[in-house]
Amino acid sequence: MKSFFFSTLILPSPYLSPNPFLHLQCRRIAKVRLKWVKNRSLDHIIDTETDLKAASLLKDAINRSSTGFITAKSIADCPKLLGLTIPVLRFIRRYPTLFHEFPHSRYANLPCFRLTDTALLLDQQQSSIHQIHESDTVERLCRVLMMMKNRAIPLQSLRPLEWDLGLPCGFERSLIPKYPDHFRLVKASNGDWCLRLMEWREEFAVSALQRSNESSELGDAYRQFKRGRTTLAFPMSFPRGYGAQKKVKAWMEEFQKLPYISPYESCRQIDPNSDLMEKRVVGVLHELLSLTLHKKTKRNYLRSLREELNLPHKFTRIFTRYPGIFYLSLKCKTTTVSLREGYQRGKLVNPHPLTRLREKFYHVMKTGLFYRGKGAALIEKEGILLNNTAEETVENGLDVESDETGDDECLEDENSQAEDSDSD
Repeated sequence: MKSFFFSTLILPSPYLSPNPFLHLQCRRIAKVRLKWVKNRSLDHIIDTETDLKAASLLKDAINRSSTGFITAKSIADCPKLLGLTIPVLRFIRRYPTLFHEFPHSRYANLPCFRLTDTALLLDQQQSSIHQIHESDTVERLCRVLMMMKNRAIPLQSLRPLEWDLGLPCGFERSLIPKYPDHFRLVKASNGDWCLRLMEWREEFAVSALQRSNESSELGDAYRQFKRGRTTLAFPMSFPRGYGAQKKVKAWMEEFQKLPYISPYESCRQIDPNSDLMEKRVVGVLHELLSLTLHKKTKRNYLRSLREELNLPHKFTRIFTRYPGIFYLSLKCKTTTVSLREGYQRGKLVNPHPLTRLREKFYHVMKTGLFYRGKGAALIEKEGILLNNTAEETVENGLDVESDETGDDECLEDENSQAEDSDSD
């Protein structure tokens, strides 16, 4: 880990400084370079959820359409926006259980698509979940804004995270106006619209790491942390072979001994080149990924928030420097960052009701892909749409590889690509 010493600045005693971490900011930790390790289980999840997200976005586009359908021409130029690597027309025709194809009334050669009865029913269930868990969504959005430097985030940076954060479609019109005491849309000096936090809420200023330590067997450690001890360890799950290396163990032990700084606290008094700041960056990224429903997001989405989150220019190298906390995937011609602790044996540890519905949505997609026109009858026979807790059917449909630790594959030649690639 990089560590820099003040060469000309004479540091005052920590007892005379208002910053209690000042005497720890020059601590030297051994520098260890780790190989990037491919995890086939997490890659498989990212691959399937890329198609799931694209299909959901197409569903929302049809819902927003005044005609109730979309044409092949209107979506022809959208594969990159949907995260697809194939033409959109080919993709949407794969799933007849969701999208019904019919010819345009005026142009017989122009394919059009509307939602099937199955897709409409899933959309109704999604709207119901958004209403029931609206307070949870508001709290999640408040936490995101509380981490921002100016308690505000540009809408152009927030919209790409709409799916990951579980925000309802068109949240700026459907959700924001209902909570004027929480947030408000304002125009920045550059003319861009931003979402601003109206009031700091202390009850939300507790990170996921703090909450997990408080509720787990490590509750005693968290109580000591609240009494003044500053150390709080990140859970780590190393790829096969890393945990046994002495140099890695020593590095991580020294890292965990550094004080934990909540992502909701100010970092102005921390030297930007210190090990302490690096641990603070790890904490911010850990918290932001914890707030996402699937505990992952695209790296470029995080890059767009760099200034608002007070992150250094090359903060994305953190993901490969701490493979026990984060996993960096290169699937689907993009770069996705996942939180390792969010998954166990290929499944989310604490799935949100909306993620369970998305699993059901994917099961319907897959049924249509395999059985084409017969898929609707099979779905009706399974009764999955009527049973909101039909987890076994959905999980079998997802076909996720369960042996996560056994799927790690060391690929040294792709390490630089994972670290330094600048575009998704």
